[in-house]
Amino acid sequence: MTEQSTYDFRNSALQAIRIERDAISALENRIDDHFIRACEVIMACKGRVVVTGMGKSGHIGHKIAATLASTGTPAFFVHPGEASHGDMGMITSQDVVIAISNSGNTSEVITILPLIKRMGAPLISMTGNPNSTLSKEAVANLDVSVEAEACPLGLAPTSSTTATLVMGDALAVALLEARGFSAEDFAFSHPGGSLGRKLLLRVSDIMHTGDSIPTVSEDTTLSGALLEISRKGLGMTTVADATGAMTGIFTDGDLRRTLDKSIDVHTTPMRDVMTRNGRAIQPDQLAAEALNIMDELKINALPVVDKSGTLVGAINMHDLLRAGVI
Repeated sequence: MTEQSTYDFRNSALQAIRIERDAISALENRIDDHFIRACEVIMACKGRVVVTGMGKSGHIGHKIAATLASTGTPAFFVHPGEASHGDMGMITSQDVVIAISNSGNTSEVITILPLIKRMGAPLISMTGNPNSTLSKEAVANLDVSVEAEACPLGLAPTSSTTATLVMGDALAVALLEARGFSAEDFAFSHPGGSLGRKLLLRVSDIMHTGDSIPTVSEDTTLSGALLEISRKGLGMTTVADATGAMTGIFTDGDLRRTLDKSIDVHTTPMRDVMTRNGRAIQPDQLAAEALNIMDELKINALPVVDKSGTLVGAINMHDLLRAGVI
């Protein structure tokens, strides 16, 4: 066993957090006319937002571009070094460029400024130096300067990258709200994730239809209904009239309560034991809504009816589980 270090790791970590917290707090006074101008320029953009930056600024730029793209503002990242060797072709006059540099004088970024200016793409800068070359060439400069880096040597980008990331998030959120970007819009950008499934999947996508729907008439005996429940395996059966309209539902829970009353399962018709006006869902509703109803009522299955009340399907908790909604 090695001797335990006496170095105060906790104090160092807390100091770093405090410095970065102060850097973030200072941004509140930077949401100024430059920020509003940047939002207006991006809202008017007919192309895409192109984010660029070197080193750690480039890493932050990747994240900002990804956040913009997933919240309704088409965006991508271009490495400034690669831009000087062919990737400038990815930028058009219809685009807006966001250039990130703490010093505002990063050579790889400054090198491509004349090309950006020549093609007429508006330039927004995110710098820690409002008097830098990059800041002066921009139509709007977002001030991300910090009093100190969390790194005690003042060398590793820490507070500055955090402040830049937060400013980028502020920009993305402001644009999101201005566009009226919805949760469903967000889901279309994330179709492979659990959020996408919850916001895009409809009941009609996973419900049982046709002969798979457990259904009996009001005249069917309780024993007949039990056979239907067993055959269809959804833990319930619907009750419908001759037109297909749902008139009731009978679940496993109803069965337990019925048996407590010593009812004859061979002679008792469903009309005497079914739940009338049972809860149902429509096929165009979100599968996540079906889950909420089941959780609320503590049930495991739901009938699916159309707007006229006609039975068109059935869905249970296992269907939601298989679909990844749960």
